[in-house]
Amino acid sequence: MKELTCEELLQYLSDFIDNQLDEALAEPALYHLATCQNCKVVLNTTQKTIDLMGETIRRSIPAGRRQRLFEDLEQTFLNSEKM
Repeated sequence: MKELTCEELLQYLSDFIDNQLDEALAEPALYHLATCQNCKVVLNTTQKTIDLMGETIRRSIPAGRRQRLFEDLEQTFLNSEKM
């Protein structure tokens, strides 16, 4: 098994988080994360940031405004089909 450096792990971090890392890199990435506290902190911080941003985006548009937005988008789409 090829051992990953911290720099290599960071190159693949996005794919790792998205479960898109191929098998040849997944095992070395898991091993590195189990043995490197710094990379584990980077991973956890990145995942928490993604989670918090997702929550913020979901909460940022009130339900009534979101419904009007979808209705406007639908109307625009229907009007564009008529052209």
